[in-house]
Amino acid sequence: MAKKQFKAESKRLLELMINSIYTNREIFLRELISNASDATDKLYYNALKAGQSGLSREELFIDIAADREARTLTISDHGCGMSKDELEQNLGTIAKSGSLAFKKENELAEGDVDIIGQFGVGFYAAFMVAKHVTVVSRAAGSEEAWSWASDGADGYTVTAAERAEAGTTITLQLKDNTENENYDEFLQEYRLRSLIKKYSDYIRYPIKMEVSHSRMVEGSDKDADGNEKAPEYEEYTEVETLNSMVPIWKKNKKDVTEEEYNEFYKNKFGDYENPLRVVSSSVEGAATYHALLFFPARAPFNYYSRDYEKGLQLYSSGVLIMDKCADLLPDYFSFVRGLVDSPDLSLNISRELLQHDRQLKVIATSLEKKIKSELLNLLKNDREKYEQLFKAFGLQMKFGIYSTYGAAKDVLSELLLYTTSAEQKLSTLDEYVDRMKEEQKYIYYACGESVAKLAVLPQNERLKEQGYEVLYLTDDIDEFTLKAMQDYKGKEFRSTSDEDLGIDTEEEKEEIKKRAEESKDLLGFLKESLGEKVTDVVLTSRLKNCPVCLTAKGGISLEMEKVLGAMPGTEEKVKAQRVLEINAAHPVFETLKALYPANEAKLKDYAEILYTQALLIEGMSVEDPVAYTSAVCNLMTR
Repeated sequence: MAKKQFKAESKRLLELMINSIYTNREIFLRELISNASDATDKLYYNALKAGQSGLSREELFIDIAADREARTLTISDHGCGMSKDELEQNLGTIAKSGSLAFKKENELAEGDVDIIGQFGVGFYAAFMVAKHVTVVSRAAGSEEAWSWASDGADGYTVTAAERAEAGTTITLQLKDNTENENYDEFLQEYRLRSLIKKYSDYIRYPIKMEVSHSRMVEGSDKDADGNEKAPEYEEYTEVETLNSMVPIWKKNKKDVTEEEYNEFYKNKFGDYENPLRVVSSSVEGAATYHALLFFPARAPFNYYSRDYEKGLQLYSSGVLIMDKCADLLPDYFSFVRGLVDSPDLSLNISRELLQHDRQLKVIATSLEKKIKSELLNLLKNDREKYEQLFKAFGLQMKFGIYSTYGAAKDVLSELLLYTTSAEQKLSTLDEYVDRMKEEQKYIYYACGESVAKLAVLPQNERLKEQGYEVLYLTDDIDEFTLKAMQDYKGKEFRSTSDEDLGIDTEEEKEEIKKRAEESKDLLGFLKESLGEKVTDVVLTSRLKNCPVCLTAKGGISLEMEKVLGAMPGTEEKVKAQRVLEINAAHPVFETLKALYPANEAKLKDYAEILYTQALLIEGMSVEDPVAYTSAVCNLMTR
């Protein structure tokens, strides 16, 4: 019979589809199995529509057979099959979808029957691995079978054939191996099993294949005298069902035990620990989907690196179409593992390319709300587990607020935890606000390397003395996060190093102002002595027992300076406008006053010593250790 040309397009188009649309050749098997499932669904649906009964899902299996010698791979189904005209229409026209036409023709409602294929090019994925493809098909209710054969873009032939029953058999003659490509891998039993498990495990019909096993030859472990010896083994084959068929996420929650969810999670996502929480959700409405989510107990080793890939597995009617769909999760919830299965997704040209359409955005928005709800529930009802999760992933949530310039604070602020001066344990911002004094204006915080160091920070002394609680921020991102948030429930965040803490009375403010005016020349001399190290030297009432502290003016705090200065690739280091604050009520200030202006040389040494002490208190490096030790030695020898 004369070879026919593809109606829709040329060799170039088919080459483009084979080489460009599909970036991973192994998905050819997924496409062909999905097509077989579609064909079986059509047969099943038509039988129900005609009032026929007695069809068994077990009988409607999909068969996989590999012949290593002939280098062929065969996929057979017991579905609706195709007539001669349908073979030409569905396979002779690139991008012609029989599944889509069937769905439109019957105006199927969602849930009536799964039709996975939405476009016709999935079949042509076979040409990524095959140099010749033969399709033998017999339509249900017909006595005739037909064979469609093609080497690719050059065209195809349709001839009469023999097939005992309705259905379709696709035989792939694999391409020859090359130096860079080994097509024989698709004839290996373990490779076929792994591909079916990965992509088609939840196809609703059994996928069967003859598999090899070995067993001990009966009686071979003993010799003629009954003595034990090395046993002999024999190879045998048997037909096995390779797919599980029923996704765990589509089962009723009551029918799945906690252990089953945990084992599924560990096997699916390669974790050795049980998840802290399992979230199973089925949604119908603007978007219909099943979601099975897991909150891990610990962060993966590469979680806080560029190598980590976020995303949920994405299924369309049980068929895996993306291993990691990043669009389903915001970055601040990237620690969530799991999957989403939806029949509503619009697939464009191949299941490998997903349109960024409205449905995906609707699902992502819904998932974000669900994840937050479950996290709050965990926080409320299992505080220990939530604190474990926050210690592992809290940094990502904090960064989420900063990276969105505060836009995500409504989602994340209730989930944050900080150690405080009052509790010495993790508290939420809600818990802090509930404990605030009636007259307290601000939510106070202090930044430092550790809780232990912050607990003795001089700037906190007076606040704690008056019963005000202080948040202890020990992560580099913490202050950037609070700056992005600005406030929480109307209460502004205020660093204990800020100029106005809102605790001084008018009388106290006037007293400090008066003493500063009286010591104006002394403070000016100290500032001049320290040069560019400080922007100003002032008197303060924030300190109680310590003589000095270091604060900063402007938008860059001392902690921000430390964090930004430690970042790699920063040529010009960011500097805060440092202010040396002297405790007006401390005896050291009286000593300074006594030295000025009579002993300016000694006063300069004192200025250096006090400034360096302030640096050490802040956990900052000493700028000139030699000058500091010299100043101390000079003081000791006078």
